[in-house]
Amino acid sequence: MKKTISLKVNGSERSVEVEPRTTLLDLVREEFKLTGAKLGCDIQVCGACTLLLDGKPVSACSVLAVDTDGCEVLTIEGLSNKNALHPLQEAFMEFGALQCGYCTSGFILTAKALLDEIPRPTDEQIRDYLAGNFCRCGCYQEIMQAIRNVAGI
Repeated sequence: MKKTISLKVNGSERSVEVEPRTTLLDLVREEFKLTGAKLGCDIQVCGACTLLLDGKPVSACSVLAVDTDGCEVLTIEGLSNKNALHPLQEAFMEFGALQCGYCTSGFILTAKALLDEIPRPTDEQIRDYLAGNFCRCGCYQEIMQAIRNVAGI
C-alpha cells in the first residue's frame, strides 16, 4: 500500500506517493530524475549513493523513502546555485579529484557535511569522515587537496 510523504528536495517542497520498500535513492533517481547519486554496492559501504538528509550524509540505498517524511534532502544537483558551482565542486575539478565521476557526488556531499560541522578539519578528521566513501580510480590525495583548499588549510 502506497503512502504519501512530503519532503524538501534541494529546497523545493515535494509530495509523492511511495511504496513502503522504495529507497530514498530510488525516489530521487526515478521519481525526481536526480541521477547524480549512484547505486554502487547496495549494502551501505561504498558511498556512491550518499545524499544529505537533514544535513547529514546517509547511504540513500539503505534509507526507506517513507522514513524521510518531513525531512530535507540535498542532492548534488541542488548543491550549486544557478550562477556558480559550489566551492567544493570547483575544487574537485581544479585538483583533479575525480576521474570516472561515479563516486564524486557522494564525496562532495560528504565533504560538505564535514565542513559544515568542522570548518577547519585536520587530515585525520577528513579521512575519518570520508571513511565510508570509496574511489575506485584512486583519487584520494586529490580529494584531500580539494577539501583542504576549500577549508583554507
